[in-house]
Amino acid sequence: MSEGALPSQRLGALGLSLPEVPAPAGSYVPAKRTGHLVFTAGQLPLREGSLTVTGKVGDGVEPEEANEAARLCALNALSAAASVAGGLDNIVSVVKVVGFVASAGEFTGQPGVINGASDLLAEVFGESGRHARSAVGVAELPLGSPVEVELIVEVRPEV
Repeated sequence: MSEGALPSQRLGALGLSLPEVPAPAGSYVPAKRTGHLVFTAGQLPLREGSLTVTGKVGDGVEPEEANEAARLCALNALSAAASVAGGLDNIVSVVKVVGFVASAGEFTGQPGVINGASDLLAEVFGESGRHARSAVGVAELPLGSPVEVELIVEVRPEV
């Protein structure tokens, strides 16, 4: 796929499509736009309303499995961002990714887990998908999820 391809075309070439925006698990919105930025709430590895994996990385959840879960989190976050940006192709660049990894006591591979999200964003947006990032180990995440990802993206001006 060429560098000039639209994000929606790149996503399709990966055999993916944006899922429905997951319903919030609390009193918040999935994404909020302010000016040229969209901030997403933390997104879990939900597929059709259910977590694809639960547990802690390094204690029941393998890092490779968590990496795939982070990829799904990023896809869900893109869906949330696109819903307030007027579509995926209105996202100009990925500014920041914050990834949380429910980690067993001695697990220190959080960056490798969150690479799942970062790699997907690079595949969909090319150079515009390169971003600043934090990968944080935590004791627990909502619903027993092993990973959660939130995004800040730059979007086209509203017309």
